[in-house]
Amino acid sequence: MQDRVRLESLLEKTSVSLPDDAKAAAGIDAARLSLQLSGVELASQPVVPPPPPPGSAAPPPPPPPAPGGFMPPGPPPPPGAPGFGSSTQKKIPKASNPMKSYNWAKLSEVQTKATLWKELDDAPMFKVLDLPEFERTFSAYQKKEGSTEDLSQLKAKPKELSVIDGRRAQNCTILLSKLKMSNEELKLVVLSMDDDEEITADMVEQLLKYVPLPDEIQLLSSHKDEIDKMARADRFLCEMSKIEHYGQRIAVLFYKKRFEERVSECRPKVEAIFRASREVGRSTRLRRLLEVVLAFGNYMNRGARSNAFGFKISSLNKIVDTKSSTDRRVTLLHYLIETVERKFPEVLQLERDLPNVRNAAKVKYIQTRFLKLDYFH
Repeated sequence: MQDRVRLESLLEKTSVSLPDDAKAAAGIDAARLSLQLSGVELASQPVVPPPPPPGSAAPPPPPPPAPGGFMPPGPPPPPGAPGFGSSTQKKIPKASNPMKSYNWAKLSEVQTKATLWKELDDAPMFKVLDLPEFERTFSAYQKKEGSTEDLSQLKAKPKELSVIDGRRAQNCTILLSKLKMSNEELKLVVLSMDDDEEITADMVEQLLKYVPLPDEIQLLSSHKDEIDKMARADRFLCEMSKIEHYGQRIAVLFYKKRFEERVSECRPKVEAIFRASREVGRSTRLRRLLEVVLAFGNYMNRGARSNAFGFKISSLNKIVDTKSSTDRRVTLLHYLIETVERKFPEVLQLERDLPNVRNAAKVKYIQTRFLKLDYFH
């Protein structure tokens, strides 16, 4: 009861006209007394002394914490300090207005180690490029265009009229009639990897299309006692399903028969890729073009997409997706070409640096992996 009276008296004193230091002291006492009344233990809480009156000496620093005490963490290091972030902050001019984004696959400074990007620098590009014109051309839209999504319709599964699908059974029967071999003979061919060269590579390729599927194996196994009553295709699939790893065996057999042919086909393609790779790495015109694109992207993008030290080459395909704000027919690709024509005309001769790139671009990646069994699934 006496504590409550004391609290009320302190609060009344703080409401009258008192010096600032007295108000502070009274407010602190009132706060401490209020916490004590509510059951809060204040023995471990630090006490903030009132500010000294004008002209008085500064109070001594607080004593160090007792052994085992907890020191509050210091302020976080400023951005750019060692240990804060993983890449250096690049000096990129800021656009005066929001701009459209270039949807690239950004590479950080760490990701560009031991790559061509470590030798490129887009900083000089900002002094050469016409940034105000670029900003006007690709300012952000206020109105977002609606996008229509193509909804794929699910195809209904055809009803099975027999153990296996009728069309598949018909095509399988046609193939077996061309082979003119019994099921037992075909089993020996598969198990021996056709040492006697009894079937051609084309026939083996067709057999790959009629490897028994899991659902077909399940259906056929339920009728294994009626194998004599099965049709030609059903009986073939049932017999082949009894061979362990039949699908892989057929795939290996096909690979064996086409190996020499595939090596002779792949060799000139691989050589073209090697020549084109050397040309790309040595081209100074290509480096200048990539620097311009890197400067455009860093200027346009903000936030996590900015401050890029490089980008994936596949991002070049998305340049055409960024359209101008003033003319919908103009894309970032058009603007890039106009900029190169005005500022870097020597880049227009880029194709002279890359005579083998066109031929190498025709090679599909899977064709260079001739040691991979593409029919293993």
